[in-house]
Amino acid sequence: MASSSTSSLNLHSLPKASSGLSQWRSGFRYELFGSSVSRNRLVVSPVVILHRSPRLPAIKAAYNSNGGSKRSRVYKESQAASGFPNAKLQQIASSVLPLGSFAVVTFVLWKVVEKFMSPKSPKTSAGESKSPTQGVKWSIGAGTNLLQGFAAKVDREAKQRLNEFAKELRSFRSVDMSGCNFGDEGLFFLAESLGYNQTVEEVSFSANGITAAGVKAFDGVLQSNIMLKVLNLSGNPIGDEGAKTLCATLMENSSIEILQLNSTDIGDEGAKEIAELLKRNSTLRIIELNNNMIDYSGFTSLAGALLENNTIRNLHLNGNYGGALGANALAKGLEGNKSLRELHLHGNSIGDEGTRALMAGLSSHKGKLALLDLGNNSISAKGAFYVAEYIKRSKSLVWLNLYMNDIGDEGAEKIADALKQNRSIATIDLGGNNIHAEGVNAIAQALKDNAIITTLEVGYNPIGPDGAKALSEILKFHGNVKTLKLGWCQIAAKGAEHVADMLRYNNTISVLDLRANGLRDEGASCLARSLKVVNEALTSVDLGFNEIRDDGAFAIAQALKANEDVTVTSINLGNNFITKFGQSALTDARDHVLEMTEKEVEIFF
Repeated sequence: MASSSTSSLNLHSLPKASSGLSQWRSGFRYELFGSSVSRNRLVVSPVVILHRSPRLPAIKAAYNSNGGSKRSRVYKESQAASGFPNAKLQQIASSVLPLGSFAVVTFVLWKVVEKFMSPKSPKTSAGESKSPTQGVKWSIGAGTNLLQGFAAKVDREAKQRLNEFAKELRSFRSVDMSGCNFGDEGLFFLAESLGYNQTVEEVSFSANGITAAGVKAFDGVLQSNIMLKVLNLSGNPIGDEGAKTLCATLMENSSIEILQLNSTDIGDEGAKEIAELLKRNSTLRIIELNNNMIDYSGFTSLAGALLENNTIRNLHLNGNYGGALGANALAKGLEGNKSLRELHLHGNSIGDEGTRALMAGLSSHKGKLALLDLGNNSISAKGAFYVAEYIKRSKSLVWLNLYMNDIGDEGAEKIADALKQNRSIATIDLGGNNIHAEGVNAIAQALKDNAIITTLEVGYNPIGPDGAKALSEILKFHGNVKTLKLGWCQIAAKGAEHVADMLRYNNTISVLDLRANGLRDEGASCLARSLKVVNEALTSVDLGFNEIRDDGAFAIAQALKANEDVTVTSINLGNNFITKFGQSALTDARDHVLEMTEKEVEIFF
């Protein structure tokens, strides 16, 4: 037989059978047994190939010339003995069975592929199953379309990161998670680690896409935490609704001292909620509300809180919309407050009238205000007069910022007169006020007998060479200024010559800022000559943006090599026109100083 699935049918050659055989030729094999054809025996073997089918028995039906009855009997016996179906059914099976086998194999392969392509559900522990993040699908960003398998990978990585953050919260005193963008769901996951936490004291969740809905994660958590002292939620769009939720939670918190809510889209309603919190919470010391949308109404609410709260120390309201009315309202609150030490109102456009009201309120303030920031508030010489009057009376103010206003020379003279009577201000910033040589000369005269001021900022004022000369003449032998900032003052090479001469004698200035003054090589060379002289105070010089070229760089390099007792540790020459040759000379000078004195000098190109 040709195969295990082949059946043989032996037929006697009869004239009557020949016509029936024509119906069986398709799919049959013809073989002649023996060498004699006279016996007329023909073996017809139907070939049915069944894939992976059970072995079929061979059937032989003998036909001879004895008649149809014998043939019928023999055929029936063979059929009864074997149970094999008739030939036509066999033909159908030969076509259907291979197709069925193909369908079964295809179905199995499809199931296998589906099993491997489908993501496995991550196994969660008992603790994780209770997490509010169960079932949350993480994605790289809003609107990102991810393949199913890749989404599962992102999901696992996000949860792994959150688990690491949670571990940090339980392990370190200070944890910074700013800019991780884990959103509301992530905060719900991490908030659990703050409940009854006995380790972390400072945590930053700033810039994480947290909304008002996410703030609800703190409910029931901050009430039970007695260790956390600093909470930073800046840069999250929680809005007024989020502020309301947070304040309701903090009503029962007795540990947080610093609350940072800068750039959080808080408006007047949110400020009102914070004001109510300040009336009832006696733990908060510092609250930051910079760069929000708080208007006059919000300032009024906060002013009312200042009348009742006597524990708040620092109030930050920079970059809001208080205006003159807001400053006036705040002034009334300051009159009855005894605790406030720092007031930050930079960029509120309070103007001269707002300044007048505020200075009146501060004059009646029963506390000891140490820091006052009034920068960028559209204050003119008229407003400077009100500030000067307050300076004369203040005995606690240490830091005063009037940066980027427009007080001019007239206002500078009023401030200078007040400084002659004040003995508390150590840092004063008058930068960007359109002050010229006349105004800076008045300031210089105030420094003559003032040993309190240690930091003077007059940058961004067009004082020119004459202003540099007036200031240098005084500081050569007088004053106690340690940090002098003269950037963007148009002093040019001539002004640099006056400054260089002052450095030969001054023994107090440690930090000198001369950026963007058009010094060029001539000015750099003047300063280099002074660097050759022993100066025990100067440690940092900033000469950036001064159009200095290689000649100026060579002069500074020679000065560093010549001074064996150089005290300068930092020189900034960035944004100049120094080539690789000048840079090489400065690098050699730096190495020489290190070799000879074992002192390191940082030089920035």
